[in-house]
Parts: sequence; structure tokens; C-alpha cells
Amino acid sequence: MTFSIQLILLLLLALLAIPVLVLTVQVIAAAGRGSVAAHRAYAPSHGPAPRLAVLVPAHNEEAGIAAVLAALRMELKEGDRVLVVADNCSDATADIARAAGAQVCERTDPVLRGKGYALDFGVRELAKDAPEVVAIVDADCLVERGAIRRIAALARETGRPVQALYLMYMPPDAGPLRKIAEFAWLVKNLVRPLGFYRLGLPCQLMGTGMAFSWAQISGAELATGHIVEDMKLGVDLAKMGQPPLFCPDALVYSYFPSTVEGEQSQRTRWEHGHLSVILTQAPALLKTALARGNLALAGLALDLCVPPVALLTALVGLALVLALIAYAAFALVAPLALAVVLMLCMALSILLAWAQYGREVVSFFQLLMAVAYVLGKIPLYLKFMVSRQVEWVRSKRDAE
Repeated sequence: MTFSIQLILLLLLALLAIPVLVLTVQVIAAAGRGSVAAHRAYAPSHGPAPRLAVLVPAHNEEAGIAAVLAALRMELKEGDRVLVVADNCSDATADIARAAGAQVCERTDPVLRGKGYALDFGVRELAKDAPEVVAIVDADCLVERGAIRRIAALARETGRPVQALYLMYMPPDAGPLRKIAEFAWLVKNLVRPLGFYRLGLPCQLMGTGMAFSWAQISGAELATGHIVEDMKLGVDLAKMGQPPLFCPDALVYSYFPSTVEGEQSQRTRWEHGHLSVILTQAPALLKTALARGNLALAGLALDLCVPPVALLTALVGLALVLALIAYAAFALVAPLALAVVLMLCMALSILLAWAQYGREVVSFFQLLMAVAYVLGKIPLYLKFMVSRQVEWVRSKRDAE
């Protein structure tokens, strides 16, 4: 019996070690070379800029769409255009977008709802006068000057889909637990992809600040109700030999909802979708990568295996508790030793990421409250097990 318990614990810990070690490698690779913000200066590429279309899917975004389009207009040259897909809108999104100089197409379908359907509708509209490169920007995201031109140029030069750095910020008066959530986003969308970028490995697509060649986006399967359509698209393109490329010197940003309701809705969609992709896509993708001997595909599969930091921390903590119980009851040393190593790796990763990139987001003393943050996320993960979200639901905006 003792041998069986030890074997089961070691197998579980070995599985848990995969995402922990991937995270640790990413954080170490991202550290020690200066802040990315210091290098986010637009560097024009050689040769003429590609003919560009910016696709903006929008659902009831009348409060912020004008500011988004004003920033995008500064990225365009003659012959470029912005297409706003007013998807199932019941407000003035379409009228405001037209007044701001954007091309607008309106879509109404009460059954087939979600961002993927809006993107498919927009791509079919663009096909009437196809551009060289299509950039996708969400209707609640602002772009730093030069960001869209940079990712569009890279998409054409490399022949790969390109993902800009996508950050989200909490309101200035946010409490410490919400600031920890902002730090967790920073780890996911900056530190981890930057680490793999420096190792020559691809990143996941993040849903906004993305650029594709016309052949890539027009041939993609977009018309789905998948709640994390960006992740799925990145996997699909990687399987075709076109893994996404991270571009840390192009910034797209937005803000977390200021209401608890809006933030919870947003987080549930993201994290339930992420966990679904881990279960349904990551193992098959890793198997395909090994069969092909494809390092880029293997890197993307391993990146997909890393769950949200809060969940990974909770799982490592639970594993440590189980290992302690097994040591006390059966004197099993090996599981306890492995669990301690994994916990040390998690602590190292979080502290190193904070020291290099998170000091301006959250103080060290606020970071110590991460245990409360992790515990507060447990109901969300339990809900995934019993009643996971499978349909796309737009997050409630502050103006609503």
C-alpha cells in the first residue's frame, strides 16, 4: 500500500512539475535584461509599409469606440482602413464609428453570438478589397503610437502571425487584491511570452493587438462561439507551420472593469476558456510536436500547459499538503522532497517576475497577500469542474 501511495503521489507531482518548470524557465529567460518599456520605441522596418486593414469587432461599445478609433487613425497611411464590425449592437456604436471615419458593417444574429462570428463577418467584408495585412484590435483597447505599424510590418516580413504586448491596468484606487490580479496579468502577457521570445519560441495569441497576412486570416476558421477564440486560432496556425511571434516593443492596452461584476465575468470567461484549451488542445498538440520533431510547436504546447498562476500556486500548495500527510503517515520522503522543490520553484518564479517587472504594479507587502488572492479564486476553479462556462459572454463595461 505504501508503495502504491508513493507511486501515485510521484506521478501527480511529475505532471504538476511540467507547468511549474515551464513557468520557471520563462521567468528566468525574461529576467535580467532591462525593462521592456525602455525598448518600446517604434522602429520602422525597411521597405514600403504593407497595405493594412484594422479590424475592430464591437458589441455595444459606444462609450469608448471614438477614443479607440482616434488612436488607430494615427497608425494609418493612405490606402489603409479601419473596419468596425458592429455586432448585435443595440446602442450607437455604428453611428459613432462612422462619424469617427471608420468603415462600418453591421451584423445581427441572436443565435450565433461571439467575437469569432464578428471576426468572420469582418474578414468576408474585407475580402471585397483584400489588404496585405489585417490587424485585429478589440473595441475597448488603445494602441501605443507605432504599435500597429510595427506588428503589421513584422507579419509581412516574417510570414507569421504577430502578437503585440497586451497589458491591462487596474483603476488607480484598486485594492491590493486587485493589484495582485494586475500583476498576474503582467506575468501571463509580458513575462511568460517574453521569456519564450528570448528563447526563440512562439507565444499564444491574446485576442487583440494581432496582425496576420491576408492568406492566414482569410483561411482561418473564425466563425465559432469558442470563448477563447484567440488561443484556438494560434494553435491552428501553429499546426500549419505558422506559430505566432511575440512583439514586445508594440503595446496595446486596456483597463480592467472597475466593478466586481464586470471583472468576475471577464475572468470567468478567460480562465474557463484557458482551462478548456489545456484539457482539449495541449496534450494533442504536444503529441503532434513530438511526432514532427517541431520545437516551436512543442514550445507552444508547453506554454498552453501552464494554467493561471493562481491555480498553479493552489495546486502546488495542495500537493505539498498531501506530501506532508504522506510523510507523517508513511514516512514517504521522495514525494515531500519533490513537492518542496516545486514550491520553491513557484516562489522563485513569482519573486523574480515581481523584482524585474512588477514593482510598479504591486508592493512587496501587497504581494504577501497573494495567498488571499489564490484562495479567493478557488470558487472560480470549482465552478469549472461542475458548471464551466462554454459560451461567449461579453464583460460588462464601466459605462453600463
